[in-house]
Amino acid sequence: SFECEIILTQSPGSQSVVPEQTVSIRCQTSSSVGTNLHWYLQKSGEAPKLLIRYATTRQSGVSDRFGGSGSGSDYTLTISGAEDSGVYYCQTFSFGGTTFFNS
Repeated sequence: SFECEIILTQSPGSQSVVPEQTVSIRCQTSSSVGTNLHWYLQKSGEAPKLLIRYATTRQSGVSDRFGGSGSGSDYTLTISGAEDSGVYYCQTFSFGGTTFFNS
């Protein structure tokens, strides 16, 4: 079966912030994925937590300090009042069933 590799590029790679600062993380995909782009936060010692699904939809129970925007191949996660340190991942998957992550 045919599968297309999708490369995700996230920026900035790392960021130091002060409390209450608004932070934006950008995720670009090598080809358009429509709105099939999801954001996760993994805190130390914990499993990744889904924050935003399908580019803009906040997962139930996630603070409204997290917001997602974008479509096609360019997406942004915005965190207001930054207080959540950890590793942020953007993720998509192909119709062939392969999942692609970047952090």
